[in-house]
Amino acid sequence: MRDRHDTSAAPSAGPHDPFVRVRGAREHNLRGVDVDIPRDALTVFTGVSGSGKSSLAFGTIYAEAQRRYFESVAPYARRLIHQVGAPKVGEITGLPPAVSLEQRRAAPNARSSVGTVTTLSNALRMLFSRAGSCPPGAERLDSDSFSPNTAAGACPSCQGLGLVHDTTEELLVPDPALSIREGAIAAWPGAWQGKNLRDVLDALGHDVDRPWRELDAKDREWILFTDEQPVVTVHPVREPGRIQRPYQGTYMSARRYVMHTFADSRSATLRAKAERFLTSAPCPVCRGSRLRPEALAVTFAGRTIAELAALPLTGLAEVLASPATRERDAEAARVLTEDLLARIGTVTELGLGYLSLDRPTPTLSSGELQRLRLATQLRAGLFGVVYVLDEPSAGLHPADTEALLVVLDRLKAAGNTVFVVEHHLDVVRHADWLVDVGPRAGEHGGRVLHSGPPERLADVAESATRRFLFDRAPVPRRAVREPVGRLRTGPVTRHNLRGLDATVPLGVLTAVTGVSGSGKSTLVGVVTELAEERGDVARVVTVDQKPIGRTPRSNLATYTGLFDVVRKLFTATDEARARGYKAGRFSFNVTGGRCETCQGEGFVSVELLFLPSTYAPCPDCHGARYNPETLQVRLRGLTIAEVLDLTVEAAAEFFADEPAAARSLRTLLDVGLGYLRLGQPATELSGGEAQRIKLASELQRPRRAHTLYVLDEPTTGLHPADVEVLMRQLHGLVDAGHTVVVVEHDMDVVAGADWVLDLGPGGGDEGGLIVAEGPPGVVARAAGSRTARFLAARLGD
Repeated sequence: MRDRHDTSAAPSAGPHDPFVRVRGAREHNLRGVDVDIPRDALTVFTGVSGSGKSSLAFGTIYAEAQRRYFESVAPYARRLIHQVGAPKVGEITGLPPAVSLEQRRAAPNARSSVGTVTTLSNALRMLFSRAGSCPPGAERLDSDSFSPNTAAGACPSCQGLGLVHDTTEELLVPDPALSIREGAIAAWPGAWQGKNLRDVLDALGHDVDRPWRELDAKDREWILFTDEQPVVTVHPVREPGRIQRPYQGTYMSARRYVMHTFADSRSATLRAKAERFLTSAPCPVCRGSRLRPEALAVTFAGRTIAELAALPLTGLAEVLASPATRERDAEAARVLTEDLLARIGTVTELGLGYLSLDRPTPTLSSGELQRLRLATQLRAGLFGVVYVLDEPSAGLHPADTEALLVVLDRLKAAGNTVFVVEHHLDVVRHADWLVDVGPRAGEHGGRVLHSGPPERLADVAESATRRFLFDRAPVPRRAVREPVGRLRTGPVTRHNLRGLDATVPLGVLTAVTGVSGSGKSTLVGVVTELAEERGDVARVVTVDQKPIGRTPRSNLATYTGLFDVVRKLFTATDEARARGYKAGRFSFNVTGGRCETCQGEGFVSVELLFLPSTYAPCPDCHGARYNPETLQVRLRGLTIAEVLDLTVEAAAEFFADEPAAARSLRTLLDVGLGYLRLGQPATELSGGEAQRIKLASELQRPRRAHTLYVLDEPTTGLHPADVEVLMRQLHGLVDAGHTVVVVEHDMDVVAGADWVLDLGPGGGDEGGLIVAEGPPGVVARAAGSRTARFLAARLGD
């Protein structure tokens, strides 16, 4: 069937073509898509999860715009820039330069903050440098002196981190009854490196076989904390069949090893292990401000730069706009203050006024981070470009979505084209143009069902979006379940929660609501901790949207344990038995059965002169990942590579008579993931898909003991049709005798809950209170709740 388009408004291509015209897009599951999308308009891409909308917007259109830009860059410079490969598309015409604002998260960086992401910190430092009040006789400092990320400004004691790390004997040696040979120093590395340190100590004359507590206190102190690094000749204990020659070994104390690993290791796993042996406290010199005393001696409006950076942006704006600040004579102060206020205004307009400039970016949600980038783009003043946004409404309360629409309109009014991948129906209705992809996910999707004005989607019967956009009936009232107990927390003081008392009912579905920054995630975090400590429930399971793996070697089959079952089935075949193959033979992660040319990855890196390296299918296994001998073993006619290439839907039929495999596959189907391939790399999965895989892994467990399931915004990235599937599973868990708590902005989910805890009334310092609690119908009538009117609308009140 041809893709359905509204072509009445799409004139033929010309020198000033007002349309971006895509022809023959085949990225991921797209089936040779042809589509025309107007420029200088707000276009929303919709469709169920996995339908191909992101493949069209990001994988095809944005990727092609990026590729064309890189072609204009000097070959030498191209090597320094990470770039994706050319998209699988026949042709795209009428495509301007593009800016991508995805919900990606950079590697955690303690020096990255709200101020650095938005460049507001630069403006504030300039204000202090040009218009700050210096102590009498002190020289005026340049802007770098007010940055904790420069040598000129960083506190010399903590290097600008605000924290000092150290360790103790109790952390390094948790069990003093053990000897060094038995592993008393838990902070030491394992394998050869740990054995080397032990042998060096032995060569230095220390008793490695006496219990740690019986060693002399001075020796224990030296072993753990010395900064000396003596070199000694080590004579390894001879082992049968091994020749071990003496070598020069260098000693490193346990503290020195832990500090070095935490500061310099590139391995996240090793850093996390090292962190377990460290304590952290505010730097005693700068008291956590991260700056040198000279910078902290300069004030503006009676406050230091650290004090202003710690204020919520709304509070900072109030200080800068106060009459006392406005009356300052210096022209520089007036100009810089007005610029700062304008910059802060774009951030607060997106509902982020509760954030402070010193808030570290690793503590932000992906939605908050994307909106900060969007605010920065607003100030950039670009025009004539295509902005491609990935669910900008993610993490937004319905009250804040209205402000988002104003911002998107401003981007468009400035002469830009705005493409938005989105599920929020208010954003979809606001679009000038709608591209609906489907009809379903994976191999059942990949077609453009409609490209035209939103109202004309009403005529497209096979669209999954149509029903929710035009046939929205109120959420039906359901009988509210009675709780089987209550989990009481409080008084809780953390972040913006100040002495809060809260009660979470057990045995029901509870929705925690409130505007961004009101304290929802903080409260749920406390509830999780208390439930684990007190034993109110047998198990606590947090189902988040973090990736199920960070490399292509991790996939749906390995994460759910299905791959273990599949490998055992292959091992049990007559051919595998005859060859003596064990289960490890059918793993692409270990030597033996995998293709060694690509080491089981299925592709190889190709180095190109003057160009970035690219990837191509392995020339030996052609992407199968295994060597020819392994692929000669078949299970009911399929090789292990062909089984991994099956979709969940096809695999459910193939393994229907294998109970262990069928159970895993059935739960994946139940959460709407039938379109994914068993071997699909974790790096290709969205956050919503990763979360549903985790949920499926939990659903396949025998669930006898009372479990508390905690989900933070589980509908992020989900089409309304997928939300229905998810809610059926969550209600099934409650019906089975468990407790489910969701942090959520989707009013369909909230309306279907048994109990609602609404926090607010605002964000940051204006939040942290429970403004309403009770069944949805009660909260919908609560005065002072910003959630109430939106919940009432979904309930039909």
